[in-house]
Amino acid sequence: MLEGRIVKALSGFYYVKPHQVGEPLIQCRARGIFRKRETSPLVGDFVMVELSENGEGTVHEILPRTSELIRPPIANVNLAVLVFSLVEPKLNLQLLDKFLVHIEKVGLESIICFSKYDLFQDSKEKSIFLDKLIQYYETIGYPVLLTSKTTREGHEELLGYMANKTSVFSGQSGVGKSSLLNAIIPGLELETKQISSKLGRGKHTTRHVELIELSNGGIVADTPGFSSLDFTNIDQEDLGFYFKEFKQYIPDCKFRGCLHQQEPKCKIIEATNAGKISSKRYEHYLGFLDEISQMKRRY
Repeated sequence: MLEGRIVKALSGFYYVKPHQVGEPLIQCRARGIFRKRETSPLVGDFVMVELSENGEGTVHEILPRTSELIRPPIANVNLAVLVFSLVEPKLNLQLLDKFLVHIEKVGLESIICFSKYDLFQDSKEKSIFLDKLIQYYETIGYPVLLTSKTTREGHEELLGYMANKTSVFSGQSGVGKSSLLNAIIPGLELETKQISSKLGRGKHTTRHVELIELSNGGIVADTPGFSSLDFTNIDQEDLGFYFKEFKQYIPDCKFRGCLHQQEPKCKIIEATNAGKISSKRYEHYLGFLDEISQMKRRY
């Protein structure tokens, strides 16, 4: 048996990098028993591999995971880098908050990266909006970076966050994830495409998940972009706990299991009315709550 880590999954094959330095990747299939257990190996998994005579292998055992994401499918990551463009496609804060909810549920550290800063049309109104936006997210506990592949702004700071961690890049398609990775990792040439003029969003240029080593000891996953997430695995009663700024107020709500909609003496509503919680974030919370409710009715 050989121990290693799955660094790529493609067309039913898993490519395992052994822990021994200098050993080549091993192309593997997974044991059929995983299907019976209704599980499957993920990129990022630490696994035990049984070698065959032809140099290929079989994933024999999946070692315990410290974290697991379903979309994108990856295991044992420490940091989520959420990349959202300021322009092309237009900044979608509702989708950003939806990503943050899912990252909070998994329990990962996360940072927000606003890309294409060089294309942002500077004006007083937009500068004020961006400053307030950054201040709010940083106040509730999310570091925010402004990046540009043209000016290289924010690249060194981003690499600093990623040192000695396994990071996953996620975000709306077309926001520049692959371009940003190409810019911060010398020699990397991931495919990139232009924004669709008809749809106003990008095409998916990454079709599988793959781990890429960094020179600072970090590992980063290039993952497919996607434009929507659902709340299949989140209950209405739990949603509030995945909004960081809600947590301090929830214990003081009058009713246990308060959904923070229109209940009397709800501390989330009071904090929102007092300007302590962003009205836009609270609006997104209510929208997500309704989405969960509609989903439960369908099931």
